Amino acid sequence: MVLSFAVALVGALFFALFPVYQVSLISLFLIGGSMAALQVAINPLLRVAGGEEHFAFNEAFAQLVFGAASFVSPQVYSYVVLHLEDPAKENLLLKALSRVVPASLPWVSMYWIFTLVIAVMLIALWTSRFPQVTRTEEERAGALEMYAHLMKKPVVLLFFASIFMYVGSEQGTADWISEFLAHYHGYDPHTTGAAAVAWFWGLMTAGCALGMLLLKLLDSRKVLLCFSLAALACLTVALFGPGPASKLAFPAMGFCASVMWPIIISLGLNSVAEYHGPLAGILCVGIMGGAIVPLIIGRLGDTFGLRTGMMFLYVTFGWVLSVSFWAKPLIANVTLRDKKARQVTS
Repeated sequence: MVLSFAVALVGALFFALFPVYQVSLISLFLIGGSMAALQVAINPLLRVAGGEEHFAFNEAFAQLVFGAASFVSPQVYSYVVLHLEDPAKENLLLKALSRVVPASLPWVSMYWIFTLVIAVMLIALWTSRFPQVTRTEEERAGALEMYAHLMKKPVVLLFFASIFMYVGSEQGTADWISEFLAHYHGYDPHTTGAAAVAWFWGLMTAGCALGMLLLKLLDSRKVLLCFSLAALACLTVALFGPGPASKLAFPAMGFCASVMWPIIISLGLNSVAEYHGPLAGILCVGIMGGAIVPLIIGRLGDTFGLRTGMMFLYVTFGWVLSVSFWAKPLIANVTLRDKKARQVTS
């Protein structure tokens, strides 16, 4: 974790110091690679530490924290961009940022904030004491033979595609909300658009809270089915409804998407009996969907219009919906009814 955060720190600081396009490619690669490495290391450990049957619930809680942070960041962005030009009446942070951020690129200030936050994380991790964890052979990132063995399993390829489609759905929605509202409904991307993006992540947090409750009551596949259908309904309203409805429907999609990642990743790891470390690595490669799907939407938008481009999300969310039908986990999430049944049996 320390190494991954250190790489992210280098990436954020590099672009903060040299905010040009060529550097941004390197910077984003370092930050994205480090975040992927963190997930590969953490997910199998979370599965073992919390118990396989509780993994979907624990992943939902982690997604709640992720959604909360993602809700805050666009709010910080709007505040910094709107107030950086006149920091005299504002706080010390804005005054410091005004000295190092180019006046024509106020959004670069976010990379300085990223650098500060990552530095704090590094210090916290370096000074914290963690219990020694002895991982079994199947929990370690495996050799090439392990990856080859897993890649021959159709279920692994299906869940890889599912992660690809989910992350593509999430980022394909969030990345284009502001542009869509500005293009079709005339909303200011720096205020209304940024607020809609913030609420997309904020409602994802609220959805995680509800999802955690539902995962204690229902099979995770049923929860995924309901939330996926709701996401498709919200997508329809967002793309074809009037401005006020679209402005509300896009954030509501974040609520619907909230449980998709934890359920898919838990179903994936619980559908294979061995080599969960390498499996987590394979599944996390599917995060590339977050880069490819927004690009597909943009290309389609350039040719046919953004609304048509964003209709590609019907494909990605539709795939996520299909998981609720074909997933057959070896270990299902435990519900309160299951606990009561065990107590009666014992």
